[in-house]
Amino acid sequence: MKFSFEVVAVPAWRLTLAALAFVSAVALAPQAAIAADATPAAVAAEPVAADAIAADAAAAAATGAPAVTVEQVANPYGIQALWSGGDFIARGVLFLMLIMSAATWYIMFAKLYDQRKIMIQAKSANATFWKSRSVAAGLETLKAGSPFWYIAERGMSANEHHEGTMVEQVDLSTWVTMTVNRAVDEIQSELQKGLAVLATVGSTAPFVGLFGTVWGIYHALTAIGISGQASIDKVAGPVGEALIMTAMGLAVAVPAVMGYNWLVRRNKAAMDKVRAFGGDLHSVLISGARVGEAASRRGA
Repeated sequence: MKFSFEVVAVPAWRLTLAALAFVSAVALAPQAAIAADATPAAVAAEPVAADAIAADAAAAAATGAPAVTVEQVANPYGIQALWSGGDFIARGVLFLMLIMSAATWYIMFAKLYDQRKIMIQAKSANATFWKSRSVAAGLETLKAGSPFWYIAERGMSANEHHEGTMVEQVDLSTWVTMTVNRAVDEIQSELQKGLAVLATVGSTAPFVGLFGTVWGIYHALTAIGISGQASIDKVAGPVGEALIMTAMGLAVAVPAVMGYNWLVRRNKAAMDKVRAFGGDLHSVLISGARVGEAASRRGA
């Protein structure tokens, strides 16, 4: 029988929206700070402008002239402008980084849940399994399908089905050791699934963002060359939108790298408990078999 990990059922659309909100906040924060530092005079003049507009509106109402209206201008240098003004390659890079971010957060939550389950099951196994009278009785106290149940079931099966088969040419201790080690290795392989994705995202996301930056700057310089104008208002927008790609790449890569290192460390702690259980089980199985062999010899 095969053990199984219960993975958290998290809707993918929620993870996608959360990743998009996180990346957008990180990408827009530097622009907001730059805008606040670059326009102190405009911020200071807001009360005066508001009073002037109110006075103009009152004068217009008294004379019957049309009132002055203030038009709200959208930010021309944000992610929305980058998406609407970019070509299919720029949009593809944005979509790829969004997928990488969603996969990163999903894997981190799922593996964290698996590791937490193993820690809880280790405490339960140490509290109940070793107090049983036999391995078979202890197996009933473990949850079916859990990693510790799988190791105990495989070890007990190897101990019971050793005689009368071709594997009896291998001594019982070696055979039980091989079986328990294989079960532990299978559990370790299951725990490590998904970590390669985090490592890949952490190492490639900055370069994906850099590719989007280079592509955006290339198009910006092309547009400037065609128009023949290199003023700051013509350069700041396209180049700033291209640099958003770099910020998004870093925002995707940093959680992946930190999550990978954190999960690897927690995996090591979980596998230490699994290996300790397997080693103790091996000792119990071998000692029980030797006692049974000695009793049978005395009876003969």
